[in-house]
Amino acid sequence: MGISDLQKIFKDKSLLELALTHKSWVNEHPNGRGSNERLEFLGDAILEFLVSKNLYTGFPDKEEGFLTTLRASLVNTQNLALIAQNLDVGKLLFLSKGEEDGGGRENPSLLADTIEAIIGALFIDSGLDAVSDFLEANLFGQITQKASQPLKDPKSRLQELVQAKGESSPKYIVVQESGPDHSKKFVMDVVIDGKKAGSGEGKSKAEAEQEAAKSALDTL
Repeated sequence: MGISDLQKIFKDKSLLELALTHKSWVNEHPNGRGSNERLEFLGDAILEFLVSKNLYTGFPDKEEGFLTTLRASLVNTQNLALIAQNLDVGKLLFLSKGEEDGGGRENPSLLADTIEAIIGALFIDSGLDAVSDFLEANLFGQITQKASQPLKDPKSRLQELVQAKGESSPKYIVVQESGPDHSKKFVMDVVIDGKKAGSGEGKSKAEAEQEAAKSALDTL
């Protein structure tokens, strides 16, 4: 599925347009439409529900911990950003000039948020079955591959790695916090033996910590 296919799915094209509208564009066009933040809020919940339902049904013999970790690997910022890139979503975003000049069309966090907003808009436009079809085409095909990979989360793997090396436990430090209460963004550094080993961002401190640990594992 490409972005042109996505455009065809929507009966109300203005909903897709809203889903593609970043708050920076709204700041430059105060008399225009709102931003996609409310749709992102809705889409985040719908995404988690449908992925959880799929995993619950597809892995009847697996415990809650396995399902939680597998779900996290499917809906994290990095994975959702890859879906956005595959759909060329960045090309259609409504951004301010400053956000665009700063690389907003390739920003993983911004792209991931937009996918959630698109899911929210698609739910309003056509219902849960349409969202399920969208996820079937763009996300659920990854489940078998991800389930076959080691499912320990990055923080656990990093902790084991530094312990094996005899180093001190990683410390996670918030270096930036922004956004409204319903749509927070956190940037976190992970420090090992007094040196920055990686950095990550997410919608919660926990997600940002996992992304920072993943960055550190790639480096180490």
